[in-house]
Amino acid sequence: MMRQFMGNSYLFGSNAPFIEELYESYLDNPASVPEQWRDYFDALQNMPGAVTRDVAHAPVIASFAQMAKQNKLATSAVGIADKRQIGVLQMINAYRFLGNRWAQIDPLKRQERPQIAELEPSFYGFTEADLSQQFNTGSFHFPNGQQATLREILESARETYCGTVATEYMYLSDIGQKRWIQSKLEPNRSRPNFSVEQRKRILERMTAAETLEKYLHTRYVGQKRFSLEGGESAIVAMDTIINHAGTAGVQEIVIGMAHRGRLNVLVNTLGKQPAMLFSEFEGKHAADLSAGDVKYHMGFSSDVSTPGGPVHLTLAFNPSHLEIVNPVVEGSVYARQQRRSEAEKLCALPVLIHGDAAVAGQGVNQEMLNFSQTRGFGTGGTIHIVINNQIGFTTSDPRDLRSSIYCTDVFKMVEAPIFHVNGDDPEAVALVCQIAVEFRQTFKKDVVVDIICYRKLGHNEQDEPMVTQPLMYKKVNAHPGSRKLYADRLVGLGVCSPDEPDQMITEYRAALDRGELLYNPVLSGYTRKFAQDWSPFLKKEYTDECDTSVPQAELRRLAQRLTDVPSSITLHSRVAKIIEDRKAMGEGKLPLDWGMGENLAYASLVAEGFGVRLSGQDAGRGTFFHRHAVLHDQNREVWDEGIYVPAQHIQENQAPFTVIDSVLSENAVLAFEYGFATAEPNHLVVWEGQFGDFANGAQVVIDQFISSGEAKWGRLSGITMLLPHGYEGQGPEHSSARLERYMQLCAENNWQVCVPSTPSQIFHLLRRQMVRKLRKPLIVMTPKSLLRHKDAVSTLDELSDGRFRTVIGEVDPLDPKAVTRVVLCSGKIYYELVAERRAKGIQNTAIVRIEQLYPFPNEAFAEELGKYPNAQEVVWCQEEPRNQGAWYWIVSRQHLARSLGKSHHLYLVSRPASASPAVGYYAKHQVQQKAVIEGAFGELNQDVAPSR
Repeated sequence: MMRQFMGNSYLFGSNAPFIEELYESYLDNPASVPEQWRDYFDALQNMPGAVTRDVAHAPVIASFAQMAKQNKLATSAVGIADKRQIGVLQMINAYRFLGNRWAQIDPLKRQERPQIAELEPSFYGFTEADLSQQFNTGSFHFPNGQQATLREILESARETYCGTVATEYMYLSDIGQKRWIQSKLEPNRSRPNFSVEQRKRILERMTAAETLEKYLHTRYVGQKRFSLEGGESAIVAMDTIINHAGTAGVQEIVIGMAHRGRLNVLVNTLGKQPAMLFSEFEGKHAADLSAGDVKYHMGFSSDVSTPGGPVHLTLAFNPSHLEIVNPVVEGSVYARQQRRSEAEKLCALPVLIHGDAAVAGQGVNQEMLNFSQTRGFGTGGTIHIVINNQIGFTTSDPRDLRSSIYCTDVFKMVEAPIFHVNGDDPEAVALVCQIAVEFRQTFKKDVVVDIICYRKLGHNEQDEPMVTQPLMYKKVNAHPGSRKLYADRLVGLGVCSPDEPDQMITEYRAALDRGELLYNPVLSGYTRKFAQDWSPFLKKEYTDECDTSVPQAELRRLAQRLTDVPSSITLHSRVAKIIEDRKAMGEGKLPLDWGMGENLAYASLVAEGFGVRLSGQDAGRGTFFHRHAVLHDQNREVWDEGIYVPAQHIQENQAPFTVIDSVLSENAVLAFEYGFATAEPNHLVVWEGQFGDFANGAQVVIDQFISSGEAKWGRLSGITMLLPHGYEGQGPEHSSARLERYMQLCAENNWQVCVPSTPSQIFHLLRRQMVRKLRKPLIVMTPKSLLRHKDAVSTLDELSDGRFRTVIGEVDPLDPKAVTRVVLCSGKIYYELVAERRAKGIQNTAIVRIEQLYPFPNEAFAEELGKYPNAQEVVWCQEEPRNQGAWYWIVSRQHLARSLGKSHHLYLVSRPASASPAVGYYAKHQVQQKAVIEGAFGELNQDVAPSR
């Protein structure tokens, strides 16, 4: 019998999902599968080396694959009863996999149901006569045991998977997660059983959402607000998530969303007073911001009451770049989680609200999902809400929106379950949101709720969608509205009296007329346990002055801790030499190199109570083999063992030190770090580009958040960007960090742009970021070749007695009166200029380093220039082409000219203007570099850039 069964035609590779499901049913209950399958699975369990019943079922699939390779899968007959039972289980499985394609999730009912043969009983050989026959239901949840008629099974499968909820989850590799989802959907057939009070609450939320939009539409005609009309169920979703999360122990929720429905969420979810919103519409809102932002970009915070206790809500500020706020939210949540114990981390929850076209179209989501389960970035799962208008931008042809079936298909890369739900069924929306909260809290994974709705108006209120979407908007204009449909349903069920829905509208409008909220859950005066105090950093005037020195005895202690490697760690020979050298540096026997200066800065900060977080694609070791903040045992046999991080062992009760080699992403990772920095003022948050120009991939984060966040939103951030920069002949992509781009964004003391040239300078610069009572972003052009340059060194005295010097003057013993030319420069080129001058014995030229380009140190520069009374030629020398680097910014802002006298003339020595950052041919690079160095000391072209 077994031999005959093994030759069954059902055992082909195309049936692997069915076999897997059948085996899962067998593991749950052996009696739920046909006898021959049960005998086979029993035999498989008893095979030598077989897995136990509690372990994954992959060996079953593997065994069938092996039989297929050996051509052992022949065709023979199986009993008719067994074939029919197998067909029932296959059909149930098909509905779990494919039922979403037949689901009634489109409020506009635009698409015809596709032909899917696997969802028809006839595909499995059943006829009308079979509908009354009893079959085993396998793992499908039935209230009266595991026997039901084919009709009952078919109706239950269709109600569960083809109603107003369409669930995609069978791709999950964890059977426990699949069974969990089935247990939430199948017993109630994806239908909630809400009380009268709960249903009225849902109607009240729908009423609030719709009435606010209509009120704004009539009161502020033609003004942009990116209306939520047609997607009002999103407010029900947020209400459900917040209240259910509060019951589940969540204490903080950070929300990220773009424009659509944002004003509605601000008022009806976060409790922003309508009077405040009206003031913004009327242009009366006077914020203490130099720039401010439009109302539908603004964030908000509040504390609201839930059945489980107070929950702090934060809606992140967001620019027009839609999905870019998502990793910012993740970083903010991660910072909030880090304040808590490991057991309490799930108390902070990220909720991201997406648009259908943007979630599929913008790559930042893939980058974010890629790091969602990694060390240093995972937040224990995110709840994603898609307000799916089925249109994207107004002019989009549906054929051009994406290449996948659903806009949410990107989430399958992290095996997030996806609940598609009809926005016209707000009860179904509430149900799946409850399930989403429970799934996240149970499995610490992402989960998606895709609300299929429509957009009543155009992309904005000045748009006319009928011009490009006549077919769709004929249906939209004929739609009575989601709130009306639900109100009529409740009246029909006797839940509400006939006049109750209209009375809700009247009461809500009356409250809006008063500038108030009819229902406001906001708690006043509530003090959160884990709130951060930003008051020491608010409204601070910019200053460079700060004592960043560290006593020499403490420096020696820190150096000893950084170089005291456990004997169990066998270092690579090159790394061992570096650690030995650093030990000597700490003892004053060798001068400090860049890596030691940087590591001492981190160690001193964590010893003083400031956390340090450093990330980048090669942050632990350092792209240029200089940092070695993470040490690896060369003899380790397990990946996650034999790793030692010295800065984590400075002392007891030190602040945290985290160093993470990030995924190969700039955009999402930098956004994450910015989000972390905006939530944690007492952490030095550092992102390092593998090469400086890699930041090009994160330009939107730099432009829209880091450089302008304070001016637009009042959001402070001390994020630090380390960008390796310098012309060493490595070609266009590995030479320039595009300094000119950062200089162009400089204004209003929005950040600092520095080019430190010694280990002591990076030591003091990094310490200044935390020790000074000021939080401004810091952009650092860091070196490559200088990391091991014999002259780019410092002493312990420079760390213990010094500070960050915005300008470093001449170091050679020149006669100031003999100096007729002053060469100004920044970064690596300084050492080449000094070498050239010394080689040629030039005595009339002083070289001055500008270590901080912005805010420009006018006083320090003027003082240095004043030391040379006979100098008439002032030269700005840069490696970058003329149209790049700092030159144009320095000239256009007249920073140098302010300190120049009438006898001074300003000149430029640089590479010629170029469309590319650097040449790709090394020989040509050498010619250009030689010309720049020699040009700084040679005859100057009077037409280059005279100061007057």
